[in-house]
Amino acid sequence: MKKLLMTLIILGLGSSALAQTYNTFEPSKTQFMLRGYGHTGFEYLDTGGEQESTFLGATFAPIFLYKHSDKLMFEAELEFELEGNELKTGLEYADVMYVLNKHMTVRAGKFLLPFGTFMERLHPAWINRLPSRPLGFGHDGIAPASDIGVELRGAFDLGGPKLNYAVYVTNGPRIKDGSEEPEEAGMLDFGYYEDVNKAKALGGRIGLLPLSDSSMEWGISAYTTNSTGAEDSDYKDVGAFLWALDLSYVKSITPLQGVVDIKAQYNSSNVDTATYYEIEDGISEPYSFDNQSSSFYTQLSYSPIMSGSDFIKQLEFVGRYSDFNAPEGAEWEEKSTQYAFGLNYWLSWRSVVKFSYQTTKMEGGHDSDGTTRTNGLFVHWAIGF
Repeated sequence: MKKLLMTLIILGLGSSALAQTYNTFEPSKTQFMLRGYGHTGFEYLDTGGEQESTFLGATFAPIFLYKHSDKLMFEAELEFELEGNELKTGLEYADVMYVLNKHMTVRAGKFLLPFGTFMERLHPAWINRLPSRPLGFGHDGIAPASDIGVELRGAFDLGGPKLNYAVYVTNGPRIKDGSEEPEEAGMLDFGYYEDVNKAKALGGRIGLLPLSDSSMEWGISAYTTNSTGAEDSDYKDVGAFLWALDLSYVKSITPLQGVVDIKAQYNSSNVDTATYYEIEDGISEPYSFDNQSSSFYTQLSYSPIMSGSDFIKQLEFVGRYSDFNAPEGAEWEEKSTQYAFGLNYWLSWRSVVKFSYQTTKMEGGHDSDGTTRTNGLFVHWAIGF
């Protein structure tokens, strides 16, 4: 009996030592966070005497953030949107990040491109001060939104002024050859999940904050590739070069009793000339055009946050001008200008109700041969969480 008792004690002590060897019970450094945003609303549009009004199906965009350690992180955003009678789903971005040092972070996967600032920083519904995007962004736009690749980014303090940078290599855009949508021949299509040629796109942005309070930022961006067509296509050697300038100025001004926020961005797209084909009376006719496009927007908002009235200080007044110019001679040739005015009421710092009037004048476009003017009234409710 004594021998059995001693054997059990020895086995127990051994098991305890083994457990302490393999289980240090150190607290986990991993963290998980769910963030995101959603929005819904109502729109009324009047286009040349044709009216349309509709309540919008809600959009839900959850953002998943996972911190494996102080240096290794992962982020992803999904998007669920009701459009017509269908539920559209999409992967806005999904990338892994590693902090090399205080000046350098590398990330890989699908990420929002730092081409200017609107798509990377300002497009979420509760951050965008108006219900719509400026001309030149989004569907049929010329500014790239996201791509798959690898990026190096960081920032430096210059002893008052500050500098941030980003350089990246991605799969790059594809050119539309007109075989599926003849009216869009020559457009660039961004965000494909796999490459169709051996070339890659190279891009980057440099941002300078010249003031000590970081209230102003100037940025310049570039994005280029020497091949936008499939490896075995006639458009393999059609290259593209895009560049952008952006400005941000946010300042609390005591005489105005509030905060002034100015945003602006200019985009330029230059695609090599190529030959496309249109079908007329059953005959394929070749044509080409100087494939250069541009877009611009500037936006001013004012928030009277120093007002003595609790109601007034929650208001925000917004105005925006934007234009878009597509190539002359293309099936999607277009010259458009847009004015938008809004009044926002902030329920909290991340929930806003937006009232907006917008008028757009478009000459051309692949959906129209003449000049159209569209007036719209919008009521949107957006919330970030």
